[in-house]
Amino acid sequence: MATRQSVDEFLQRCEDVIRYVKDQYTEAKKQEHYNDTEYTKAQQMLEDTVNDLAHLALSCNAQQREQLHRMRLQLEQLQNEMILLDN
Repeated sequence: MATRQSVDEFLQRCEDVIRYVKDQYTEAKKQEHYNDTEYTKAQQMLEDTVNDLAHLALSCNAQQREQLHRMRLQLEQLQNEMILLDN
């Protein structure tokens, strides 16, 4: 069973990843393909976070799973935006 603290810490980590990824997305829109390394790193961080979230959700109660589900939707939306960005 995941503790409340571990879920809260993970959600905070997700928020940090989202901020970083949004910054990289914004930079990529401005610089086109000159930011490829950081952009790819941001995409990988996002993918790793989604995978970690799925793993954590296996040991959560219903309320925690709901929180993680909402976060997963945000992360996946950001993944889609990054994939669709035409550089």
